[in-house]
Amino acid sequence: MTATDPRPLTGEPVSLDLLNTHWMEEGERQDLLAGTEGLAIWLAANGLDGRFAADEATLRHTRTAREALKGLVDRPGDPDAIARVDAVLEHGRIRAVLTAEGPGERAEFADPSWGPAWTAARDYLDLLRTAPDRIRICAHEACILHFFDTSRNGTRRWHSMATCGNRAKASRHYARTKDQ
Repeated sequence: MTATDPRPLTGEPVSLDLLNTHWMEEGERQDLLAGTEGLAIWLAANGLDGRFAADEATLRHTRTAREALKGLVDRPGDPDAIARVDAVLEHGRIRAVLTAEGPGERAEFADPSWGPAWTAARDYLDLLRTAPDRIRICAHEACILHFFDTSRNGTRRWHSMATCGNRAKASRHYARTKDQ
């Protein structure tokens, strides 16, 4: 039985969900990937637990991917950030396959402990292909969570209207009433 996922935001695409293994709670930075127990939670949350082990090697490689993706999100186009993501992608490949349902693809890894890291990096490429302008970081200054904006008009600003959006509105209201 896997422990409960403590993160405030889950269900994002796997690349952003990996970034969201860091979050703020009461002013303290939290890290789900502090150990293999947290890795097991993250793997289960993304349907990867049946394919990959929550061991030290997988944890190390998954953290490497998280830092590489964070660099690319913070500095899009930065050659060093691109090289770090490419280095993660070097550990896997896509093999074309024919299945009973028709054409398909299968990811292959020389070292399966790179599987989750590669999967997250590959997912980020898919997001960049689909809608790079919809990859966002929460607009609340104390929040470090990332999300893929699926709103109709593409104007979502907060990872959650109930938490960060509400805090921002309350802050603005407080500032207005304090000045009066």
